[in-house]
Amino acid sequence: MLTDMQIRKASPKERAYKLSDGSGLHLFVTPAGGKLWRYRYEFGGKEKLLSLGPYPDTTLSDARAGRDRAKELLRDGKDPSTAKRLKRFKAVEGASETFEVLAREWFDLNRDHWVKHHADEVIRSLEAEVFPSIGSLPTREVSPRDVLEVLRKIEARDAKETARRVRQRIGSVYTYAIATSRAEHNPAALLVGAMAPMVKGRQPAITDLEVARAMLRHVEATPGHAVTKLAIRLLALTAVRPGTLAETPWTELPPGSDMWIVPAARMKLRKHLKNDDRRDHMVPLSRQAIETIGALRTITGRGPLVFPNARHAHKPMSENAMGYMLNRAGYHHRHVPHGWRSTFSTVMNERFPADRAVIDLMLAHVPKDAVEAAYNRAQHLGRRIELAQLWGDLITEGLPPPMDLAALPRL
Repeated sequence: MLTDMQIRKASPKERAYKLSDGSGLHLFVTPAGGKLWRYRYEFGGKEKLLSLGPYPDTTLSDARAGRDRAKELLRDGKDPSTAKRLKRFKAVEGASETFEVLAREWFDLNRDHWVKHHADEVIRSLEAEVFPSIGSLPTREVSPRDVLEVLRKIEARDAKETARRVRQRIGSVYTYAIATSRAEHNPAALLVGAMAPMVKGRQPAITDLEVARAMLRHVEATPGHAVTKLAIRLLALTAVRPGTLAETPWTELPPGSDMWIVPAARMKLRKHLKNDDRRDHMVPLSRQAIETIGALRTITGRGPLVFPNARHAHKPMSENAMGYMLNRAGYHHRHVPHGWRSTFSTVMNERFPADRAVIDLMLAHVPKDAVEAAYNRAQHLGRRIELAQLWGDLITEGLPPPMDLAALPRL
């Protein structure tokens, strides 16, 4: 058997030679001075060599342990050289199948089925919240604790809804990983009960008519950009979704029109419905809404967008601009832009309870009954026009003409 002293003193010779340690293990010394551990064995009637590593990186004790492991494999009827190649392959495969690699593969598979806004939000959340923590880990090595640490960081910002969405997305990646034989367990599946509790409430909205009128007066008296104030007034009059309003092109509001047709492509719909023109949303314009659009035309009518971004005219105004305006007027946590839909629905349903279905149509709500949604295509346009004007009269009572807002300094 060899000793460390013998190995250190082994000098290169003109030809390579071996120093035996017994039981098939030997040190192979090259003419250049390299010292390599090898194990000679027989498998399937053939003599084979297994490389165990260079000396001194692989010590004498390491080499003997490697030989003993190889003997165990032989006793089990396995070829040590084949086992080594498989181990190396799995290591390379595992390194390439990190969580980030698999998550991006899952995302690419699904992105065409999502609307662009949602797809952008999904990949942005993974890149910002998940990949920095577990993106480089092999998919099979991510534990529930690893995922929970990611979620706890998000919850610490009081973004509990975001944490839940991120957990669902991690879970979806693992559902895909399991289906493609690249994971056995879903570490996100058992974390629902471990997440911080969340009381899910409705978005804050003022639903009293008098208070809503007063709010519009306060908003319009608060320093701010005229276009933002007119956007809030038109939002109150039409009860469309804030995101839909903010991205409106002038082509949808031609001069003289008393009906605003929002294409299905811009509505909150599943992607496969966005090319269905039967899903276009028809918004009857009250006299007050038409006047508000006219005032806006004097400010932004030369560009492509009704509500352009203050810094980049070719981009739409941020939906947040309306929210910030409401906050500056003193309505933080009391009313948000989306809240105008609740204001309209509450006031009009209280006054006209028989028109509940029509009011839902004006809000572009999809009927809960799937059969009704498929077959009832009644538009009730006549009554919708009447209700739009009744609402316009109610919500703008006591407000100055829109042109007064257009004439304000553009801050």
